[in-house]
This record gives sequence, C-alpha cells and structure tokens, in this order.
Amino acid sequence: MKQHIFDVSLKKIGMVQIDGESLELINSDKYKLYIKVLYVTKGYKIKVDFEVYDTAGPSLFFISPNQVLSIESLSNEPGYLIFYNQDFYCIQIHDEEVACDGLLFNNIHNMPMTVVPAQESAFIDNLFLQIEDEFNLKDHSQEEMLRTYLKQLFIKSTRLWKLQHLDVVIAQEHNDIEFFRRFTRLVDANYKTKHTVADYADMLAIAPKTLTHKFKRLNLPQPNEIIKSRIILEAKRLLVHTPKSAKEIAYELGYDDPAYFSRLFYIKTGETPSKFKSKYLSHQETETHNLTS
Repeated sequence: MKQHIFDVSLKKIGMVQIDGESLELINSDKYKLYIKVLYVTKGYKIKVDFEVYDTAGPSLFFISPNQVLSIESLSNEPGYLIFYNQDFYCIQIHDEEVACDGLLFNNIHNMPMTVVPAQESAFIDNLFLQIEDEFNLKDHSQEEMLRTYLKQLFIKSTRLWKLQHLDVVIAQEHNDIEFFRRFTRLVDANYKTKHTVADYADMLAIAPKTLTHKFKRLNLPQPNEIIKSRIILEAKRLLVHTPKSAKEIAYELGYDDPAYFSRLFYIKTGETPSKFKSKYLSHQETETHNLTS
C-alpha cells in the first residue's frame, strides 16, 4: 500500500493512494478521528454518513471526524486520501487564512463534495503531485511546505464550493457568505443545547424574524429546518453507530422528553428511531453479504 506520513510532536499528516489494496483500510476506523480530504476521478461511489455520491468526473470530498466515510466502489484510476489532525492544522484557529469552516466542512447542507471543473483539474492534479513529492523530500522545511499546500487546496476548493452550492450572486457577496458561515458554525457547535431559531438569532444579535427573512432572501432552507436537520443527522449517526437507545440519544441531544424527540424524528424521517435503526442495519448486512459472496 502506498502511504506517506509526517508525524512530529503530535502534528500528523499523511497521504494514502486509494486503490484496491488500500480500500479495506480506508473503510475501517483507522482514519476515523482524522480530518480527511479525498480526491477521486470519474466512476467512484462514495458514501458519507447516509448519502451516496457517484462521481461523474474529478471530485474532492471534505470529511470531518464526526462523519462516517465509506468508499463503495472504485474506478480504474487511483485516487488520493489526505488525513491530518488538528495539531497539524486547525481550520477554526486559522479561519482567516482559508475561510473554509462552514463551507467545505460543517456546512448546513451536509454536502461534502466539490466537483473539480475541467479548467481546474490540472491545478489540483499538480497540487497533489507536489504534496506527494514533498513527503518524499524529507527536508527540514517539510512541515511548513505541506501546510502551505493544504492551505492552497482549501482556498481553491472553497472558491469552487461557493460557486457550485450557493447562488452566484451570493457567492460574490462577502457579507452574505460570512453570515452563512457563521450561522452554520454556530449550529454545528450548539445543536445539542440550542434548538430554536431564537437561540441562534440571539447569538447573532438579530431578531428571529430578521434571521428567517435573511435566509429566505438568500434562497436557503429556513433556519428552523437547518437546526432540526442537524439534530436528526446526529441522531441517525448515534442510532446506527452506537449501542445507545432512542431514549439515551434524546437526552444526549438536549431533549428532556424522549417521546417528543421520537415524534420529531418521525416527522423528519417518516420512521420511528427503532425502525430506522433496524432498517439501516439490515440493509448494511445485505450489502456486506453481497460484497463477500
């Protein structure tokens, strides 16, 4: 398996070639706690949490440690997986440098994929080749060069993400982008304790009605839907990836009344928590059986 690692004073970054040899390891828990970037070509099937993405061309995926990644199928061309920890580069601390938190990572659409247009593929290809070359050099300035390449990747990808996932006019308005990112980051940091639009409006120092109208003007999902969707996504993760009961999950997500939480889950998904869990795990068992038979 082709793998490169820089690991000094708790700061760690590595790169793995995505192919048949590395697939099982990538789909295991080995890289779960790292922040991850995938660069793949046409023909890949990538599952992130509960969504499956079929790549029609070169694509980048940005995966947070709390997201569950699975590469369902490969193409004929190998891809790259970059993994690193926050000691190597924390996007929250260095937000002014790359401004990608709330867009590439932790965005309100839970959309981890950025398509790489034909006119940008040469730049991205070259960037990954330079990263690979840097791992091989073992120079004293290697750490800073790797961090510089990672920042270039984030800056370029953030520009592409804005154009692909936001209205073109919005993507060009700095104030609207910053408002969008700030709300997204607040929801991701507080969804277990803050459940209402008024909670977030208060943190943003605006009226709840103003917050709702602003999202309507930006042609985005309503704030209440975004908040509830984030809560339900975490509930799904806990249901299928931990042994916790629906009651325990309700309490963990800040609901004192488990029955109310179960009703909310049903309204948002059309299934009870227990039904969702059994249905998902049954589907996973069937898929695993089909792959191994």
